[in-house]
Order: sequence, then C-alpha cells, then structure tokens
Amino acid sequence: MTSKGLIDLVHLYPREMSIYGDLGNTRCLAQRIRRHGYDVHVHDHHPGSTLPDTPALLMGGGGQDSGQSRVEDDLAMIADRLRGLAADGVPMIMICGMYQLFGNAFITVDGAELPGLGILDVTTRGNEKRMIGGVVLETEFGEVVGFENHSGSTVLATGQAPFGRVRSGNGNNGSDGTEGAVRHHVVGSYLHGPILPVNPRLADHLIARAAEVATGRAFEPGDLDDTLADQARVRQVRRLLAA
Repeated sequence: MTSKGLIDLVHLYPREMSIYGDLGNTRCLAQRIRRHGYDVHVHDHHPGSTLPDTPALLMGGGGQDSGQSRVEDDLAMIADRLRGLAADGVPMIMICGMYQLFGNAFITVDGAELPGLGILDVTTRGNEKRMIGGVVLETEFGEVVGFENHSGSTVLATGQAPFGRVRSGNGNNGSDGTEGAVRHHVVGSYLHGPILPVNPRLADHLIARAAEVATGRAFEPGDLDDTLADQARVRQVRRLLAA
C-alpha cells in the first residue's frame, strides 16, 4: 500500500521521564499511525541530542524528581524550539512531570521556584498530599480514563482551558474539578495508564493534526477496529464511578 506520508514522532526523555506505562503512549501512537496508512519515524530525544528538523508529534511522560532534575538543562536548551513548535500548531501530549515542566513554574514545598517553559498557563506547587488512583474525565473526546499518582498541585491561570472535568478522582489539585490543560494543540495531563491505548479518540486527535503538519494535507484516516479499547475504557469507567 502506498504510504500517505511520513510522520516524525519524538519521545522526549524516554529514560528519565517514562514511568507508569508512559512509553506505551509512544508505542500506541506509532502503531496507530501505521494502521492509518502513514509511515512513522520514532525519535528518542535524550539529554544532549538534537531534535529532528521536522517533528510533527511530541510525547513526554512522567518521572521522579531525580528524573526531572536530569532533563532540566537540556529542556532549557530546546525551550525556544518547543515554544515555537507549539505556537505553530505541532501537537504534543505531556504527562505528569513533563506536564508540570511545560507550565509556568513548579514551586517546591520549601518555596523554591523552578521555572517551566510557559507553553501551558499553569503553575504547580508541591505539597504533602499525594493524589493516587483511577480518574474519569469528561472531555471533548468523550469519557477519558487513566491513573494519577502525583503530589504536585496544579492551578490553571484565568483563561487556560483544562483538558477535562473530573467525574472521579482528583485531577489537577483535588479541589477545582479540573484535570490537565490544553493550549494550541498541546495537551497536558496527569493521567498515566498509559492514557492513549484505552482512549483512541484522543490518540487519533493528535495523529490527525500531526498528519496535517507533516504532509500539508488533511488527515486520511484508516478503518481501525477499537472494540477492545472501547470495552476496556467502559469497564474502567463503570468501576470507578461505582466506587
């Protein structure tokens, strides 16, 4: 079958920032891109390496504090490039620790402020409470389910849209009912799981935009059977809402 185009997919810091199954997001995206009839080149971006010339889709995962500290210098080096890509409409999904780093700042329990990229208009504060467990969201992609495990409490600035509204779980901070953030085509979320295999509408939203960026043409979807993913999501949603 003739390829519909080549999509460059970048996984940011797969060694340092990829816990609770986040690598599964990159594998899911790559496999679905192929099933839609496109070629994909997966680039693992490690500290000190160079971003590809034409990234069309970026993914970053969660990590321990030690992992975040190991990527901070490199992230500062590529910050302007990432801001430019986001402003140009390149889709990205950033989970947990990378979601926090894509915000304005992370303020530690001791009051030290660590600057972020400012791509998402959010601020995160460390606290003693840890938010762990299953999450159900209402989003523009329908019901989204995942797993959160974070002690950072994130607050959206005025005008910053959330990724979703919490139906079960804590979300950004456990109090305002929001989860994650969306700006341009950048999605930030605390949901591990990994999030994308069981939420294929979200995965295809990112892929559709990536195809447009990579080829300059409208996305041409393939005929994918998501029956098993849909069944898994529905069962998780029912279990969490019944708890």
